[in-house]
Amino acid sequence: MNGLPRRTFLSLAGGILLTAGLAGPRLLRTEATGELLRSKIPLPEPFTVPLPIPRVLSPLRTDEADRYTITQRPATAEIIPGVHTPIWGYEGIFPGPTIESRRDRTTIVHHRNELPVPTVVHLHGGHTPADDDGYPTDLVLPVSGWDHSGHTMHDARARITQGARDYVFPMRQRAATLWYHDHRMDFTGPAVYRGLAGFHLVRDAEEDALGLPSGDRELPLMIADRAFDEDGALMYPSIDRTLRSVPGVEDAYVEGVFGDVVLVNGAPWPVHEVSATKYRLRFLNGSNARRYDLALEPGGQFVQIGSDQGLLDTPRSHDHLPIAPAERYDVIVDFGQYPVGTQVTLVNRLGTGSTAQVMRFVVARRGSDDFRIPAKLSEIEPLTREHASAIREFSFRAGHFHGRRGWVIGGEPFSPDRMEARPKLGDTEIWRFVADVHHPVHMHLVGFQILSRGTLPPGQFDGGIKDTVDLSPGEAVEVIARFDDYRGRFVFHCHNAEHEDMAMMANFEVT
Repeated sequence: MNGLPRRTFLSLAGGILLTAGLAGPRLLRTEATGELLRSKIPLPEPFTVPLPIPRVLSPLRTDEADRYTITQRPATAEIIPGVHTPIWGYEGIFPGPTIESRRDRTTIVHHRNELPVPTVVHLHGGHTPADDDGYPTDLVLPVSGWDHSGHTMHDARARITQGARDYVFPMRQRAATLWYHDHRMDFTGPAVYRGLAGFHLVRDAEEDALGLPSGDRELPLMIADRAFDEDGALMYPSIDRTLRSVPGVEDAYVEGVFGDVVLVNGAPWPVHEVSATKYRLRFLNGSNARRYDLALEPGGQFVQIGSDQGLLDTPRSHDHLPIAPAERYDVIVDFGQYPVGTQVTLVNRLGTGSTAQVMRFVVARRGSDDFRIPAKLSEIEPLTREHASAIREFSFRAGHFHGRRGWVIGGEPFSPDRMEARPKLGDTEIWRFVADVHHPVHMHLVGFQILSRGTLPPGQFDGGIKDTVDLSPGEAVEVIARFDDYRGRFVFHCHNAEHEDMAMMANFEVT
């Protein structure tokens, strides 16, 4: 394993170290849980490929809702210059096109599946009714046909459609940086790795009133690591390379898959020219397992204005940003603090070799900038222990599934038939997550606030409303959430995609 010796992993997996660090500081946050794949083709020099900006998808109609169509299809992309890489893409591109929605205005996305396997679309961070949330057995079968008598049909409640379906998103939520990705049971990791991911931005009047940097000074940045085979194909150690029947990865990669190429918006270590003004950067960690600790060289501040679920109450300044898979940061960077001509490198303090650098900004020109970051951004209702009607605890640790090494919640692998919690609509609950190794835990449907880490209060990066929380080895984290909006069956899971595919997922049902 890269960064975490296998003997350490095994002792953690056996529970020996599980409780040792629960009350102490997060001393192990710089460790890693995953195994490195090394590319077999020559890689480009960093900072030679321009940063792509995913195109914003135009609606087909805007009547009682904004209606879009997306085709999921195989395609070829030139990710490494001069090399043609097969991908699976929304509209045949990686990342997929960006969708922009307005708060309280329904968005309907018609997804057509021209891939050779079933898919499921999940709007990550969306407050979405259960039928449209992307439950992992609610398959959209390929238009070419599919024998769906396999393991997913053990779920009697599964909603199966042939070829295409509409996903309806009411968008009754604050402005935020969301993203959509494949969520098929047992095969999320390889499908996202092949390209099935894209931004979905929600905007509202509250955010508009702040006058944040916009247009070409607003950059969505999906950071994702990949590795490439000798023929330019994406390397991924699936047991079943067709992704048709046998889930999971080769045993050496059970802890997670790391690549040695850092992509931003699908380009390796890209470069982007900026003016000497303030920019809004929307960071998304779209990697399967890799965590990053982002910093600017030669120095500089990130002013955080938003978290997973939208605006903070007040800005927070950081000189670095730890970001786990599926987490997002909304930040302002003032490139006016650097002289024109400065090369500002976004580095990864957790990386080594090729993964120590992410991208570069070149301050190419002066610019006019009268934007001032307001002292107050938004109102966030604090949820406290007094609000909670229940406290639940869930352990995230190594286990077995299908007779192989895997990952479990509460000692049990995922089953569509087992319900771990039944909160009532409108109730507020505290959920306590306990980890053996690194686990970024994601809850569907709700946003939550972080109450504690061990015996300590939330950390400096825990502000605002989250939907994904990064747990370090031996750590316990309490979150508090109000289960409002919709009844139905939802999941929570580790967003290390290899852990998720190998059974680290569980159900809750809002009643």
